[in-house]
Amino acid sequence: MKYALIGCGRIATNHVKAVVNNNLEFVAVCDVIPEHMEELLAKHDLQGDVGIKRYTDYKKLIEENEIELAGIATESGNHAEIALYCIEHGINVIIEKPMAMSLDDAEAIIKLSDEKGVKVSACHQNRFNVAVQELRRAVEAGRFGRMSHGAIHVRWNRNKGYYTQAPWRGTWAQDGGALMNQCIHGIDLLRWMMGDDIDEVYGVTRQQFHDYLEAEDIGMAVVKFKNGSVATVEGTTNVYPQNLEETLYVFGENGTVKLGGKSTNNIDVWDFADETDEDKKNKGLEEETSNVYGNGHTSLYADVIDAIQNDREPYVNARAGKNALELVLAIYKSQKEGKPVKFPVEHFASIDMTGEF
Repeated sequence: MKYALIGCGRIATNHVKAVVNNNLEFVAVCDVIPEHMEELLAKHDLQGDVGIKRYTDYKKLIEENEIELAGIATESGNHAEIALYCIEHGINVIIEKPMAMSLDDAEAIIKLSDEKGVKVSACHQNRFNVAVQELRRAVEAGRFGRMSHGAIHVRWNRNKGYYTQAPWRGTWAQDGGALMNQCIHGIDLLRWMMGDDIDEVYGVTRQQFHDYLEAEDIGMAVVKFKNGSVATVEGTTNVYPQNLEETLYVFGENGTVKLGGKSTNNIDVWDFADETDEDKKNKGLEEETSNVYGNGHTSLYADVIDAIQNDREPYVNARAGKNALELVLAIYKSQKEGKPVKFPVEHFASIDMTGEF
């Protein structure tokens, strides 16, 4: 399967690992800064591979090559434009989070991909964590009984060096803040586990320590689900001196689960009323990861390849990406308006929150 990667920033190395692990035909790579392409390829001993064409214009890349699958890992603000161009040309896409910066763009991606018959996957790779998969199986089996409440805590650190490395970070036009960039994976998991259908959200965001940014460095919210359960969101880049945890809690009448670690990669608590011998393997489960991005990119790519070959929806499809985006935008909208936001969210065309802090 012929593959191209568009965008060679911080997360791109995980995409290249997934490409290599899944034996894709790596046809081309694109970045507006040529040095970024060479640095990325060198990390994987691919710098001498003349079969990988280099481009600074993604449109030229698409026009000159027959690409079947493209990975989009540029600045967040460019995701939708590039995705729509790829889809228009019949190319399946894996879009880094967030899949878009507005609900209008997310819906345009879904609509066009349906029309063109191509597969779109939002890159929420933590859904493939071993711990997350075990939790999902328990949810789908109804082992929690009636859901009570849940919580996601993303307690990370991002210092000034992180933001100066790529000046688009922390801007409303290209990035958003802690919730849109760092916390959206956890927000995706929370919404997915708690029932997806949301009734109302009340959120508060602040910029405490990163006054050189436009966006927030902490966001908190209370989420009411239509099934009667409630949940809280906490996402921040203010934890001193380094990343602390990404922790997901799910509480039901017959079960309690806490996923922990740096990226919901461990099972810290696994208790069910109908406990079996099979449950014992989950108590204290730890999945080794080299960074907070986890190991899920390879599995996500494998799933998308299979979805293309067997003409089915990817496990993490575009609608899943839209759901995560909608919850983040709802929190921003609540902060801006100072009141709860009902679902479905009215189209929040921009996340421009200038002057809100």
